[in-house]
Order: sequence, then structure tokens, then C-alpha cells
Amino acid sequence: MFSLYTDAATQPESGLSAGGILLIHDHQQTQEKVALTATDNHTAEFEIATIALTRLRDQLGAAAGETTVLFHTDSQIVSQSLAKHYAKHYQAEVDRLLSVQSAFQLVLTEWVPEKQNQGAHTLANQALHAREADVK
Repeated sequence: MFSLYTDAATQPESGLSAGGILLIHDHQQTQEKVALTATDNHTAEFEIATIALTRLRDQLGAAAGETTVLFHTDSQIVSQSLAKHYAKHYQAEVDRLLSVQSAFQLVLTEWVPEKQNQGAHTLANQALHAREADVK
């Protein structure tokens, strides 16, 4: 079983976004910082979740079909949209994410408060600050 935590950070003035991925498996952590193309935080949350699950799927290959993922997000729109398979303004993002999830045996999505998502949150903020420094 894999525990996956994601978070996105967006700077509204610049439109820059970045994400953090924290993957835990067999007591081993993998951390990743990712530059995102999204210019608003909701889209960025969907984008980082899709990237994280895509990378895990690609890493596991055929074994993904036998894998359970506990996906933790502090984004209520991502969590609720996955439960409903619907989001009024983000349906394309929901569909992409559901498509990637279908490669796994089971993906359990859990909304967590920000304080329980500090690892991914910190990675996202570090990645965003690095992007802002690159632009200056």
C-alpha cells in the first residue's frame, strides 16, 4: 500500500504555481517538488494530484493494477469532486484524474486538514519560492 500526499501553492499576483508530492511506502519517503502550469490554485491542486498518480502508475507499471493508494489532499474541491465524479468548473481535470486513478486496484481519497499535510505543503511552498526566484 502507498500513502500519497499532494499539495499545490499558487502566487495569485504572478500566476505561478508549484506542487509538492510526498509518497510513503514500506516506511520509505519520496519527496518531490514540481513546477506547475496552472495559474489558479484549484487547477494546480488537480494538476499536482494527476502528476503524482501518473508518476506512481508509471513507476509501478503492470503492478499498479494490484496496488492500493491512500491519497491524502487538503483540497476540498479535489476530494469532493473525486467522490462525486463531477466538478462544475473543473470537469476536464476531474476526468483526467479519474482516468489515471483507474490504473490502480483501489485509490482511497481522504481530505485532510492542512496541518496534517505539512510535508507536501512545505514542498509545494519551497518549489513556488524557487520558481519566484527564477523569474526575478
